[in-house]
Amino acid sequence: MPLIALVSAVFVVGFEQLVQWHYGPAGIVGLLLLTIGIKAKNPMCSSIGAVVLALMVAGPAL
Repeated sequence: MPLIALVSAVFVVGFEQLVQWHYGPAGIVGLLLLTIGIKAKNPMCSSIGAVVLALMVAGPAL
C-alpha cells in the first residue's frame, strides 16, 4: 500500500511540474481548480478549472 501511495505522489508532482513548465502559472491555477472541485464535489469549481486547462491547451502557442 505505501508503494502505491509513493508512486501516486511522484506521478502527481511530476504532472504538476510538467503543467507548470509548459503552461505556466495559469496552467497550475486551472489544475488546482480542477483538483479542488473534484475533491470537494463542486461542479462549478471543477468546470472552471477544466475550461482554463482546455483554453491553455487549445490556445495559440506563443
